[in-house]
Amino acid sequence: MPLKLRPPRKDKTPNYEIRGTYLGVRVETSSGTHKRSVALGQLRRVEECIEQHGQYPAPAPQPRDGEPTFVSAAVAYMQDGGRPKYLAPLIRYFREKPLSEITQEVIDEAARTLHPSVTPATRNSYVYTPVSAVLHHALGDKCPLVRRPKGSKGKTKTDFMWPDDAFAIIDAAEKIDPEFSLYLLNLLYTGVRKSEGLSFLSADVKPDEFAAWLRTSKNEDPRMLKLRQDLAARLKVHLEQNPGRERLFKFKDGGHFKHLLLRAKLAVCGAPCPVRRPTGWKPPAYRLAFVGFHTFRHTWATWMRRYGGMDLQGLAATKNWRDPKSAARYAHVVSRDEWDRVDNLPSMGNKRGKAVND
Repeated sequence: MPLKLRPPRKDKTPNYEIRGTYLGVRVETSSGTHKRSVALGQLRRVEECIEQHGQYPAPAPQPRDGEPTFVSAAVAYMQDGGRPKYLAPLIRYFREKPLSEITQEVIDEAARTLHPSVTPATRNSYVYTPVSAVLHHALGDKCPLVRRPKGSKGKTKTDFMWPDDAFAIIDAAEKIDPEFSLYLLNLLYTGVRKSEGLSFLSADVKPDEFAAWLRTSKNEDPRMLKLRQDLAARLKVHLEQNPGRERLFKFKDGGHFKHLLLRAKLAVCGAPCPVRRPTGWKPPAYRLAFVGFHTFRHTWATWMRRYGGMDLQGLAATKNWRDPKSAARYAHVVSRDEWDRVDNLPSMGNKRGKAVND
């Protein structure tokens, strides 16, 4: 019978399956998606593979003598300290494909096949970034440019908190769990990510020197952080009260940890919130719903620009971002000198078009 789609089956698979026979080749495989339109596209690609190669999946190409393949390049990349995250599916997909045959079109096809129903930003993280890293490691300056999909950077968020809201949330967290309040204050005054804040080691925090050493980060860039005097004082007390603890903070990322922040935000807004989130419970609509752990990072950068007078080069120099382009989202928070001209606009009570000082 021709190739057909079998709908998702409850308790079996959430995705459409491609089943049947095409040109004498028997196929039974998952489409990798629950969307029928996307699954149909995958079915067409299976047919094209059979038409071209007489089998599915396509046979692994035979590399020329001495030519590196994706699997050999990926192994060498990881042995030299490269991140293994997301590489396993790519190794299974490319197998012994020579690097010379991994073109932009081949990478695009791999992204569509492996992740047919995800956002461009997710597809970039799962396919384009690790493939590019492997190719750059193996080929160096001879590595071709890997174009990222449109929308690969995702939606740029610039949400931040005004001081009143930020301090109110931290004060509310103090009543729930003082250590959680200190964790939020640490995010606010260092600009680290949620996971980085959780990874701090007690031995790397030196309150008397107003410094903390972050061993690793999302970008795998260790860096030294400067602690404000008030934050350092609280951290010193915290360390004295918890001697011998390896990690600075006791929390682990998860549902309860996130619920602590929800409780603090709802408390500021005067809305009730259970101590532990019941199954199926949803919070009411509230003003601070936009605030997440990453909002504290955005707030730190915004405050550094607005109140600290730091420019984009300065933000990048803190190593919280690798380059000024990543920090450019915060350019809007400081009024340019041209805005001083707003004082020259006509005011109410004067004749239209006549400035106050005329």
